[in-house]
Amino acid sequence: MAPHGEGSEEAMVVQDENRKPISSILIVIAMQTEAMPVVNKFQLKEDLDPVFPKGVPWVRYHGIYKDLHINLVWPGKDLTLGVDSVGTISASLVTYAAIQALQPDLIINAGTAGGFKVKGACISDVFLVSDVAFHDRRIPIPVFDLYGVGSRQSFSTPNLLKELNLKAGKLSTGDSLDMSPQDEASIVANEATVKDMEGAAVAYVADLLKVPAIFIKAVTDIVDGDKPTAEEFLQNLSAVTAALEQAVAQIVDFISGKCLSEL
Repeated sequence: MAPHGEGSEEAMVVQDENRKPISSILIVIAMQTEAMPVVNKFQLKEDLDPVFPKGVPWVRYHGIYKDLHINLVWPGKDLTLGVDSVGTISASLVTYAAIQALQPDLIINAGTAGGFKVKGACISDVFLVSDVAFHDRRIPIPVFDLYGVGSRQSFSTPNLLKELNLKAGKLSTGDSLDMSPQDEASIVANEATVKDMEGAAVAYVADLLKVPAIFIKAVTDIVDGDKPTAEEFLQNLSAVTAALEQAVAQIVDFISGKCLSEL
C-alpha cells in the first residue's frame, strides 16, 4: 500500500486530469468496413510515417476535428490470409502500441456486435457499454476463474448516455463468432446484452495503462434469433456500420470542448 501522502498526490493528479479539456482521442476499430465511414466522416488521413513497428499491418488515420486530435487505428489485414485481423490478440496489441505512441486522453472502442433479443437488442441498435467481460477464458480454479472472466467497468459517461439517448448494456467478449453452450452459459452469467470479439481485450489494456475507455457497439446480428449468425452478420454489416458511424460522430461532437468529468 502506498504511503498516505503518495496516494493522496496520485488522487489529485487523477482529479486534475479529469478536469482538463479532452484534446486527444483514440478510436480503436477491428474491421476496415467499420473504420472507413468514420475515417471519411472526419476526413482523417492515413499515416505515411507509421508510429508502429516496421512490418506490422496495423493502420493509423489521424486528423483534427474542432478542438480534438483524432487518431483511429485498426489492426489491418492478416499478412498471410488477407482478412481483417479481428479478435482479442490483434486488438490488445494495436491498443497497447497506440497508447504508447499517441498518449490519448480517451479511448473509444467502436464496432459491430451480436445482440440478444432476450435483452431487448434489435438490428442496428447502438449500445453504450457499461461493463465488459470475457466469456471464453474458462479457468475453473479459485480466483483464476475471476481473472479469466476479467470483468471491468467502462469509464462512466452518464451525461453522454442521457444527451444522446443511447441504449446501455453489458458486453461479453470472445474469440469466436459463433457461440458454444459453454460460451452461452458464461454470457448469461455476464448478463450481456451484446457480444463481440475485441472489447474486453481493449478494456484490459486501457485499464493496465490507466487510460479511460468507452465502448460503442452496433448490432449486426441477433445471437438468440432464427438466422445463422455469419449469414445475418454479413447481410447487415454495411447498413449497421452507417449507424455506428453516426453514433461515433455524435459522441465525438459531444466530447468536444469537455473534460472527462463532464462526460
